[in-house]
Amino acid sequence: MIETERLVVRRFREDDAEGLFAYLSNPVVYRFEPGEPVTLQEARRLARERARGRAFWAVALRETGQLVGHLYFAQVEPETFHTWEVGYIIDPALQGRGYATEAAGALIRYGFAHWHIHRVVAHCHPENVASWRVMEKLGMRREGHFRKNVFFRRAADGSPLWQDSYEYALLEDEAAGATS
Repeated sequence: MIETERLVVRRFREDDAEGLFAYLSNPVVYRFEPGEPVTLQEARRLARERARGRAFWAVALRETGQLVGHLYFAQVEPETFHTWEVGYIIDPALQGRGYATEAAGALIRYGFAHWHIHRVVAHCHPENVASWRVMEKLGMRREGHFRKNVFFRRAADGSPLWQDSYEYALLEDEAAGATS
């Protein structure tokens, strides 16, 4: 568990299902993300999976314990490169309060300090200004604009709906003070 001034970044628990449902059932979440709004039953399954897994971290308010979103933080192959990818989703009703920056910054600092990480990367759609601003606040630098390199949805005929992405990164030796 990692505590910040306002937040707790912790492993998921099975009883986080209703909190997950509160924001993952909102279609706004999926504008730039893969997937579709979830049902409560699907949120229960996700909470169980995330409680057993290592890649997803719950982000909750310190004072109330309310789940406000989650982080994805996982090592990228090959392991010998010591590169990790970070991602975040914050409840749309609670965005704009700095929660993504605060939580992701704390987890990145923890990772650099304890897990021998060399590099952290993050990706977003170029139109997702809020996301790339979070990355820049974390001290990450934009390393590339990749054209039509990913798709999350398909057209009616089954063809991929390709989209661009930005890639940001932060090296361990750049991180001192950058994510604070």
